[in-house]
Amino acid sequence: MADTLRRLAITSSFSVLQDKLESWHKDYHVISCDQNLNRCCELIELTAKIQGQLFAILNLTAAEGGHYAGVDTLKTRLLPWLGTCFSMGRPSVTDDTSLQLIQDSVEKDRRIRELSASHDSEVQKLDTQLCSTRLQLDHVRAELVDAHKELDDTKSKSATTLLATEDEILQLKADLRSAHDQVEIYKRKLGAVDDYERQIRLLRDEVSYVSTEKAMLQERLVRSRSPSPLPRLSRSSSPMKSESPTRAQLTNSSRHARLVSRFSDLYAVERLEAQTLLRRYITDLEMVQKIIFIAVVESFKTAKLAYRQFKLRVRKTLSPSHFGPESLEDAAVDYIVRNLDLYDVQTSVNDVINAMNVNPRISFPPEVDFVLISALIRDTCRVAFAMQTLAPALDLAFASDGELYNEKKYRRSYDSEFTAPLVMHHVWPALMDGDAVVVKGEAVTRRGALWSRSRSQTASPVRSRSLSPSRSLAFNSKRSLSPGRLTTSHL
Repeated sequence: MADTLRRLAITSSFSVLQDKLESWHKDYHVISCDQNLNRCCELIELTAKIQGQLFAILNLTAAEGGHYAGVDTLKTRLLPWLGTCFSMGRPSVTDDTSLQLIQDSVEKDRRIRELSASHDSEVQKLDTQLCSTRLQLDHVRAELVDAHKELDDTKSKSATTLLATEDEILQLKADLRSAHDQVEIYKRKLGAVDDYERQIRLLRDEVSYVSTEKAMLQERLVRSRSPSPLPRLSRSSSPMKSESPTRAQLTNSSRHARLVSRFSDLYAVERLEAQTLLRRYITDLEMVQKIIFIAVVESFKTAKLAYRQFKLRVRKTLSPSHFGPESLEDAAVDYIVRNLDLYDVQTSVNDVINAMNVNPRISFPPEVDFVLISALIRDTCRVAFAMQTLAPALDLAFASDGELYNEKKYRRSYDSEFTAPLVMHHVWPALMDGDAVVVKGEAVTRRGALWSRSRSQTASPVRSRSLSPSRSLAFNSKRSLSPGRLTTSHL
């Protein structure tokens, strides 16, 4: 008996019965009637199993007590309970009530049948709608398949068109490249044509000059063969006036125009490049502009001096062997025009840099040198040297800080005070042909220019820059052929 009781306690049958009863109570209004009846039957079966185990325990307990043990308990408790449970009770309703219940049951059955019929009709309607919806869905699917087919066809056609368009683009690019190549060829041909035309002009000038010399020689030959020769001129007498123009005189106008254009290019190109280089080391734009202006002015001074020295050496070299209708002066100028490449421009560049190093108006960082703008100085010296061969020679206009602004010579810079009458400093010099202005310069005008100039001169000490021995050696090593080394063989 004890083992049976232990197994019943271990299985927790009553707790399982309680859990099922609570779960049924929660879901009673949710689940259907059949499910409620099934759960009720399940509980009854579980209760019956528990009662069967309890009756087995009761039987075993009574058997262990003997014939007389527990008889009073069975008589007072078990037997009355069994009689109460299995006794048949009388019906509590009358015949009229029973008839009413039967009628209610019939009415409920009729309603149930009606509801079932209406439910069946609604289900049929829903089935019909479902069939029609399926048909529509099949139709839409067929249309979708057709649309996909059309899309694939369009994609294939577009791909074909795109390939054709790419081929056309590649062909057009190839045509464009060939056209660019042809344009470059034509440009080179045009440049060659320009070179040919320039050479033709030079050759024509040469031919004209040679023809003139030939005519003069023939005239001299005829005069020498005549019975009354002209009295021979001594070298101490004045030279005979040239009857035919020299090469320098023939090309004077073209060289004038070319040099004026080159001077304008110096302002537009080389000046800006030099200004960009200087701005890397000097933040003051005014000081940079002063340095460039002084470099140009010193280049013209040095080039004019070099031209005079070169001309004297040429005259000295030509004087022993010179004879002809042209004067010695014209022959020297003509020789210089023909041999401008003999000009020792590097010596002039070094002289300009030396002059700028001791100029009190400009200062420069000690870690760099004015060699930084040697390209501008070199080109300016060459232009200035070539301008001295013109008749009349071109020169720069005199300029000084604080002078009265002259609209004929200069134009104001963008940062000037346009109502100021005085020049603060110059950006670029004016080019003069005698008293006529050929190319205007550029100047900065400010009010109180003289006062600011005097204050800057008194406030800041003059810092003289002299070349270090290393720089002097570098400059001396760069010197090229000097005009003083000219000999008769060079001429």
